[in-house]
Amino acid sequence: MRVGGETHDKRSRRRGAELERAILRAALDEVADGGYARLTMDRVAQRAGTNKTAIYRRWPSRAALALAAHREFVAQAATPPDTGDLRSDVLELLRGAVARMSSPVGGEILRGAMSELHQQPELRQQVRDELAQEPGTMLTILARAVARGEARPESLLPRVATVPVALLRNEYQMSLVGGVTDEALVEIVDQVFLPLVRPR
Repeated sequence: MRVGGETHDKRSRRRGAELERAILRAALDEVADGGYARLTMDRVAQRAGTNKTAIYRRWPSRAALALAAHREFVAQAATPPDTGDLRSDVLELLRGAVARMSSPVGGEILRGAMSELHQQPELRQQVRDELAQEPGTMLTILARAVARGEARPESLLPRVATVPVALLRNEYQMSLVGGVTDEALVEIVDQVFLPLVRPR
């Protein structure tokens, strides 16, 4: 299975961003084909047509590589929803995040990387970032809602914008087996976030 789409001639010499994209695509393809357990630097290097040294210079461990690949995976859906309604936008954003987290590739990477956190504490913040969209996306959604009069201007703060994704992250960590339900997402939006930001 190919996740990255475009392929490269393995005999070509690539550098910089081009090589990094090839490595990240190879890592995603490896996870898609064999799961996180079979992800190795050797296999990624072979698939990307490079050597392990080129990978280790950029990512010191397979967990770091996997998380970088996951960022590439998430970036494909980075455009904030724009339905014209705050509730719909936030729900669409959270549902998209859940879909990626529960997908064969996204879920495999997150579960695999989490299993290695006790060995690599420096990756903890990276895992948190991978669990949902960055606050900047929510700030964009919130700013549009403020402009429409759906949210108070004083609610347009990074800390406020992180509330839905932080609650989603907690829900995901507590519900790895059953997954995050749509009911939970609706409760996050209707019971917590909207009352926090709507005009009073």
